[in-house]
Amino acid sequence: PGMGPGLEHAINPVLGALLCVTFLQVPAAELLRSLRAGRFLAAALTVNFVLAPLVVAAMFVLLPQDQALRLGVLLVLLCPCVDYVIVFSGMAGGSADRLLAATPLLLVAQMALLPGFLFVFMGSDLADVVEVGPFVEAFVLLIVVPLALAWLTQAWAARRPAGRRTSDAMSTAMVPLMAATLLVVVASQVPKLDDSLADVARVVPFYVVFLVVMAFGGLAVARLFRLDVPAGRAIVFTGATRNSLVVLPLALALPDGLAIAAVVVVAQTLVEVVGMVAYVRLVPRLLPAR
Repeated sequence: PGMGPGLEHAINPVLGALLCVTFLQVPAAELLRSLRAGRFLAAALTVNFVLAPLVVAAMFVLLPQDQALRLGVLLVLLCPCVDYVIVFSGMAGGSADRLLAATPLLLVAQMALLPGFLFVFMGSDLADVVEVGPFVEAFVLLIVVPLALAWLTQAWAARRPAGRRTSDAMSTAMVPLMAATLLVVVASQVPKLDDSLADVARVVPFYVVFLVVMAFGGLAVARLFRLDVPAGRAIVFTGATRNSLVVLPLALALPDGLAIAAVVVVAQTLVEVVGMVAYVRLVPRLLPAR
């Protein structure tokens, strides 16, 4: 448990390294073409900002009455993931390039919409807990910097044998980096459960239900927009994965009376890690290649 605080500082560096290696697999030209994938972007917005809030609304009336518990659940379930979802989706044969292209749009949209969602669910008193800082920091450290490094490596690999060797070596690091990311996230956050385990356990079933429902909801949205199989798998993943690593600083900054909200966010991370491992196996069966 004593290692938790130190490991927490390693989350962003390890996640950034993982995303750099992930972005390296997506040529810059492919990413630019993906920006023109209007149907995919529309499907990503629909599954994350129409379907997901509706699922949360259906569960909200069944949540425990504790205000901090409810706030933690809302913070984490209303914000779509913008980081390791790309890795998990790619591992399951999802369209990583289109999902990567949608990332800035998803991040800006959740920044704009989260205060409104909190106002609808919990009233004006808690709608102003959202700060822009963590979102901007995540965008720079986890999207802009890794993407720039990946593109520079691609350019180097296209011109020099040493660049190609470096690119190949970096590509082989994806699985170890994924394992390191999951280890650091889980090991740094588990000690925070502390004496709140019983309270947090009351919301864990809602996280599991969300993962199950969004798998089929994402499939329905993919079919509604008539997406191909890789794009459809990516939509299933983006609808199910949540932005726990970005909203955690928001929860940690809450007043002491709402401190358990941070633990609720951490619990979602732990459930989602297991859920994503299952998704990598199950989503290809849900959306098999033609």
